[in-house]
Amino acid sequence: MDEPVVTVICLAYNHAPYIRDALEGFVCQKTTFPVEVIVHDDASTDGTADIIREYAARYPHLFRPIYQKENQYSRGIAIAPTFCFPLVRGRYVALCEGDDYWTDPMKLQLQVEALERHPEADLSAHCARIVRDGVTRGFMVTSLRDGVIPASQVVEGLHLATASLLCRRENYLTMTPMRAVRVNDLALQLQGARRGGLVYLSRCMSVYRMQTPGSWSATHRGLRRVEDRKKEREMMAAYDVWTAGEHHCAVLRRLDKLDTSDFITQHRYLKLLTPRYLPYSLRRLGRTLLRLMRNYYCMIRWKNCS
Repeated sequence: MDEPVVTVICLAYNHAPYIRDALEGFVCQKTTFPVEVIVHDDASTDGTADIIREYAARYPHLFRPIYQKENQYSRGIAIAPTFCFPLVRGRYVALCEGDDYWTDPMKLQLQVEALERHPEADLSAHCARIVRDGVTRGFMVTSLRDGVIPASQVVEGLHLATASLLCRRENYLTMTPMRAVRVNDLALQLQGARRGGLVYLSRCMSVYRMQTPGSWSATHRGLRRVEDRKKEREMMAAYDVWTAGEHHCAVLRRLDKLDTSDFITQHRYLKLLTPRYLPYSLRRLGRTLLRLMRNYYCMIRWKNCS
């Protein structure tokens, strides 16, 4: 069998109600190159592993499953670096959590072609649909046009779905100082976009399921997000040092964004009107309105195509 061009990494835990959608999204990909899928089940107790075994038996050329007997996340082990990184063979790495899924069979082909056209870039992403309780709630859309988004804009913060990311292997496997703080898709966005920006495709090709039981969006809410943002500040400080201040102004704007988010969570709204934060608050309001307009456009387009 030829070496895969793309390695897909799928992390699953108690995703039995959703994992079939994710696995079907992998199976349905139409590519001119080989693909492999590493599916890691972290000792699920709801039958997720049985569903993975079913697909691994039907498509042995595609799936490379990992089954844990004891939950590793609860032991503080970073799942992907420890268990998945050593198995990656593809030139590119795509991500999709077990409760999300891909909706376009051309996703991998289009993203690989996009990065092939932009050898200066290491990371690609695309628009994603947000679904909660089976209902479309909006879109994670950065732009209505294809193009390369500068690294500084990625540093300031974009709404990107994990299942939309595809990265060059060498960049994905690099353990940067940001990943020393936390191994997540934010760290990947920062390091992936540094060299040549982010290659963005406006085509909607995946679904982000929001508020599923046990998911990040369900467990990291309210004051828990304030704690998360402390880690994010550490990550941004690590990025600033790692890049020798290459995007320092963008880092400062990201920190202002984190501060204003904390004020909103804590209902300290008057802080948004202080001289330091008012300029950013106004920019944030403008970007929110722009994002709502993009969402409206995507919703109309999606309904017309449904």
